[in-house]
Amino acid sequence: MSQQPIIVLREDTERTRGRDAQRNNIMAAIVIGEAVKSALGPKGMDKMLVDSFGDITVTNDGATILKEMDVAHPAAKMVIEVSKTVDQEVGDGTTTAAVLTGELLKKAEGLLDQKIHPTTIISGYRKAAKMAYDVIEEESEAVDPSSSNYRKLLIDAAKVAMSSKFVATSSDHLAKIVVDAILILSKDLAEGEDIDMDNLPRQKQQGMSVDETELVKGLVLDKEIVHPGMPKKIEQAKIALIESALEVTKTEFDAKIQITDPTAMQNFLDEEERMLKSMVDKIVESGANVVIAQKGIDDVAQHYLAKNGILAVRRIKKSDVERLHKATGAVIVSKVQNLTKADLGKAKIVEQRFVGEDKMLFIEGTSKSSVATLMVRGGTSHVVDEVDRALNDALYVVRDIVIYPKITYGGGALASAIATRLRKYASSLEGREQYAVNAFADAAEVIPVTLAENAGLDPIDILVSLRSAHTEGKSTYGVDIAKGKVRDMKQTRIIEPALVSKQIVMSASEAAQMILKIDDVIASKGMGGMGGMGGPGGPGGEDFDDE
Repeated sequence: MSQQPIIVLREDTERTRGRDAQRNNIMAAIVIGEAVKSALGPKGMDKMLVDSFGDITVTNDGATILKEMDVAHPAAKMVIEVSKTVDQEVGDGTTTAAVLTGELLKKAEGLLDQKIHPTTIISGYRKAAKMAYDVIEEESEAVDPSSSNYRKLLIDAAKVAMSSKFVATSSDHLAKIVVDAILILSKDLAEGEDIDMDNLPRQKQQGMSVDETELVKGLVLDKEIVHPGMPKKIEQAKIALIESALEVTKTEFDAKIQITDPTAMQNFLDEEERMLKSMVDKIVESGANVVIAQKGIDDVAQHYLAKNGILAVRRIKKSDVERLHKATGAVIVSKVQNLTKADLGKAKIVEQRFVGEDKMLFIEGTSKSSVATLMVRGGTSHVVDEVDRALNDALYVVRDIVIYPKITYGGGALASAIATRLRKYASSLEGREQYAVNAFADAAEVIPVTLAENAGLDPIDILVSLRSAHTEGKSTYGVDIAKGKVRDMKQTRIIEPALVSKQIVMSASEAAQMILKIDDVIASKGMGGMGGMGGPGGPGGEDFDDE
């Protein structure tokens, strides 16, 4: 047998193995955690992100920062997935999840340096995560939706969700709007049914102050009435929802009409007008006084609709048409000829109003009362976008408490309670797993430490005070950023949904375990661009430089 090497992988494949692979993956994950660390908490800093088109995003929302970052390393992408999952499932805690994942891996690297095997660390982390889950269950307080202070509790939770955002100064006003919106959406829910956030559309409007953000109990369409002769307000509206265009259908193939007589030309035009008039007559016959068309409305049809005192708007998004169908009870009709009185939806008022300098259509008093629209306001487009992101977090936080009525206390109180319990639990374990459980406990404390650092406090003093309080059984004590010391979070009303805490622990620990289990990274470079595929410079391709 000759000693010729066997080449299994492609020539341009990069391979990293063993400790190097682990070190690279851990380093990439830590970098992602560090990138968002300074954005954590009420005193967190914002990031300015500039994309390839030069568009700017200014935010301290963890999910947005990580989504906008152009990341190449596969392990870093896995941490970003953690943040995305937390955002999709519970809407808040995205920064915490990324920071905790990075810290778990940083502590694991110290254990790897002590020659502790990755599977031992993973086993310890798994046990620690289960214990952390149990601690969250024990520490969480049940919320009674029928109690008198239920709404106030939801408002407090919404304010905490917005405390780290740009809109913190307007959080009193916005929190009430957010809570009202979720309570409206949850009104008609069946047992065990989730709140669908798509049922709460948000209309963004720049050039106004954040305090002018409002909740409209109904639907708002960013459209104006198509004809100046139409009424601007209809009371006791009967709404026709039409999917097709109120236009003469053009043929899909080219057709020529040869006309020898001028009257034939006039007859042709008259026939087109008669077809449009028959469509409008059908609408009038049904008793509709509001027409909402998903596609276009011909000028002639607009004229006849206006003559009959019918209000009409056109080119409505499909999602808005479906919302109108749910809210008003109107049937979505695909052909005007099939429209009947039974297909019409109802609303108390359909009115065109000015919002800033734009005209919008307001549909209020619909048959289904669990319908609302958030009018998001702000001075510039960047401000409006950040207000929208803050409202999104707050909406999800309130929704989390409504669907899973249990709360925990923030300010690092829960993280410290988990760390304290894990250290006790570690001493009951045998072997090297207790190192991993202790490492998990140390990693959990990154939350109060980072909150203190971002607020300009001494993290060591804070951590010592916090550990002391939790050792004495004061499990609701956390970092009070405003006072700069450790206090009872129950008194300062720093409320968070238990659902968010559970999701953070689950997602961060699973991602850390998965990254630790990798000991070989095989990266294929693919086809090496267009060369070799008949592209420029490749075989069979033209070399453009010679032209």
